[in-house]
Amino acid sequence: MQLSRIASRRRLYVALLATGLLFAALLARLAYIQLVKGDELRLRAEESWRREVPFAARRGEIVDRNGVKLAYNISSPTVLAIPAQVRDPRETARRLAPVLDMTEERLHELLTKRESIVRLQPGGRKISLEKARQVREMALPGIVVAEDNKRHYPFGSLAAHVLGFTGIDNQGLTGVELQYDELLRGIGGSVSYLSDAAGRQMPGAGERFRPPKDGLTLQLTLDRTIQAIVERELDQAVLQYEPDRALAIAMDPRTGEVLAMASRPTYEPDRYRDYDPEIYNRNLPIWMTYEPGSTFKIITLAAALEEGKVDLKREFFFDPGAIEVGGARLRCWKKGGHGSQTFLEVVENSCNPGFVVLGQRLGKDLLFKYIEDFGFGKKTGIDLKGEENGILFRRERVGPVELATTSFGQGVSVTPIQQITAVSAAINGGRLYRPYVAKAWIHPETGRVVAENAPQLVRQVISPETSAKIREALESVVANGTGGNAFLEGYRVGGKTGTAQKASGGRYLPNEHIVSFIGFAPADDPRIIVYVAVDNPKGIQFGGVVAAPVVRNILADALPYLGVAPRQGQLEKKLRFGETPTVTVPNLVGKTVSDLYEDLNMNFRLASSGKGDIVIRQAPAAGARVPKGSVIRIYLGDEDDGSGKSRPSPRGSA
Repeated sequence: MQLSRIASRRRLYVALLATGLLFAALLARLAYIQLVKGDELRLRAEESWRREVPFAARRGEIVDRNGVKLAYNISSPTVLAIPAQVRDPRETARRLAPVLDMTEERLHELLTKRESIVRLQPGGRKISLEKARQVREMALPGIVVAEDNKRHYPFGSLAAHVLGFTGIDNQGLTGVELQYDELLRGIGGSVSYLSDAAGRQMPGAGERFRPPKDGLTLQLTLDRTIQAIVERELDQAVLQYEPDRALAIAMDPRTGEVLAMASRPTYEPDRYRDYDPEIYNRNLPIWMTYEPGSTFKIITLAAALEEGKVDLKREFFFDPGAIEVGGARLRCWKKGGHGSQTFLEVVENSCNPGFVVLGQRLGKDLLFKYIEDFGFGKKTGIDLKGEENGILFRRERVGPVELATTSFGQGVSVTPIQQITAVSAAINGGRLYRPYVAKAWIHPETGRVVAENAPQLVRQVISPETSAKIREALESVVANGTGGNAFLEGYRVGGKTGTAQKASGGRYLPNEHIVSFIGFAPADDPRIIVYVAVDNPKGIQFGGVVAAPVVRNILADALPYLGVAPRQGQLEKKLRFGETPTVTVPNLVGKTVSDLYEDLNMNFRLASSGKGDIVIRQAPAAGARVPKGSVIRIYLGDEDDGSGKSRPSPRGSA
């Protein structure tokens, strides 16, 4: 009995001890949760109760090199639903349907989803301010109008293929919008609050605002004014010649900065869904590949001059109209040929047989070395997606015929951006630069430049001395040769025509050509280079007739805009039949009427205004270059008596 009592006490003691230990462990656990993990668990609980209404960051603006806005954001609210707070999904769907242009069934489906927040899309995404006002005035439980924005392109289709466009979630889809999407997009913000299981805001719980961080402003190398000039002239060419496609690039040859880039057909980024995807997905200046034709002769010329294979002014070549190479007869564009000519005239006349000879003197290894050094056969590295490589013959497959045709731009395939980049190197002192369109990144609030792109030199291809000879030869092409339609009075323009047959199915199409012209000015110090290519124009298909005038008109407006002054020492233009010569306006101020009629030659016609016997002003001013036969308006006044004051003229008006 005594033993049984002792055993019972022991059991009771053990039970009490175990209970005490368990209670102590429970207290320790509660203390750990309350004191150590309390804040963390409270925050986790709050997060499970928290509802967030997103606030989109403003996408960074895109501006031209002078700060003109090319793409920016406009307010465009979005309608959200908090399903747990929607009291009557069917009635809510009925009232929202006509405002959001959505069916009641689709809205009811969205309003009854088991999610914390639902976007009422597509009709509720990026709506107008008027629709947003209508939704707010309904005061429907569980329906929220959140701040959002959409992209706006104020100049319509201007520079569309460079800018690109964005999608419904403000994500870049093409152009620089895609290329630099991460920097432009920014980081979204939100307004959050605590809610109960039914989605109702907890009493006394405040809201928490996390501000969005707007994207950086992207400054492009493009110049809006030059871009507008280029597109205007390209549109005129399309209207006149009705081509399949057309393109143009303007670049600063000293840096590789793209000043303008345009394709036709084009589109409006705001309305890209209305266009064929082939139009907005193909940026022709970097995507299109084709045989360049005679504009490629500049590369052969550069190689021959650099290697000392030709003396342009002292060496002669006889062109009979064709040349036999490897059993193939390669013809000159001029039937019967150009006869005896210097190699400078070979360049001026764009004589194919003459360039075949230059290619033969170089040989395939040397010629193709220069072609590759000028950047052909691989991407230029421009900061736009969709660039193609172009195609060159493999060295081992280059025979006499392939060498000959390559010398004058046939049998090779290039992109326009490769062509203008290579010719820029040929005329800027021999430096090949990587082309680019992104100039700088700017903080949207402070205006501080965060990062800036500098010209990137790829390599020195030819010497400055050779480059000077090329500029001189190409200026002569415009003054005396096939590029005459690009001649611009008062400026020294250099350039080269190109006319290449289109190929399809392994053969050339007899009546379809891509015509082009590449021109630059001033020839003594190039500030701008322009390349224009027109695919299959209707009617006359020659680069000098179709593309050269387009380049001339672009340069005529772009050069004064850039502040480039007229030059001295311009070559006189070689006139063709029917062309009117250009003459210099003399100084007529101070002459009497009788002097004018006795001394003035037949280059001009006169029109007078005012009374008096002395010419006190004239228009155009002395020294201006105008077509022969132009009208000079003279303004007459009284004679000067030497005191600085005029006195009445006894002769009256002239």
